[in-house]
Amino acid sequence: MTSTPTTAPLTTTAALTRIRLNRRSPAARRDLTDAVSLHKSVMLLAPDNLGENPRQQAGLLFRLEDATDDTPPTLLVQSHQPPDLTRLPHDYGSAETRPLHPMFQALTPGRAVRYRITANASAARRVLDDHQPVDNKHGRKIVALYGDDALAWWQRRAHQAGLTLATTDITPARFPRRRRRADKPGEQTHSPGPLHALTRFDGLATITDPHQLSHALLTGIGRGKPYGAGLLTLAPA
Repeated sequence: MTSTPTTAPLTTTAALTRIRLNRRSPAARRDLTDAVSLHKSVMLLAPDNLGENPRQQAGLLFRLEDATDDTPPTLLVQSHQPPDLTRLPHDYGSAETRPLHPMFQALTPGRAVRYRITANASAARRVLDDHQPVDNKHGRKIVALYGDDALAWWQRRAHQAGLTLATTDITPARFPRRRRRADKPGEQTHSPGPLHALTRFDGLATITDPHQLSHALLTGIGRGKPYGAGLLTLAPA
């Protein structure tokens, strides 16, 4: 009698940290206006000596949530292990961490969920004008997608991630990289980088492939992960 081959289970060790930012903190105020600065603050939560690609090694994904009437701006950070919050700047904010293992166990086909993701909806387009700068040697430029194009992008990505969408609300958002002045005499001023076009997608969906969904939850979706894009979060519908 032959046995049916099995697939090794995907590691689902992860934690989600919710940091309610203190707007009296100079570091928090700076991070609310500067994507590069925010990235550096998040990277403080990664352990040292991770070698190349420390963000990926630590499983760091994050999303900045806008303030509401009841809560201040909130930073959500997902990581393989609970982060050392003492490494954040003094009075940066109040934080709480919870394990995500129960969520991964609850991912079953046919289950309805609420989802949220702030993503860098974008595509590589061929550039025909020789004078237009390109992003790679293949003559393609990464362009941001908006409106129906952004929605179509998310529908494709959600399907690949094991979700069938029922509803989708779109909230455009842009997170600028501002120009930095030279800090020391003789130091060059950093030129401003491109705007990171972010779009928030919220809605209801049904799980179709828990394995693919687990992979998307752990690794993120789309480009721009160092700048707060790609973190998919779920809640019971």
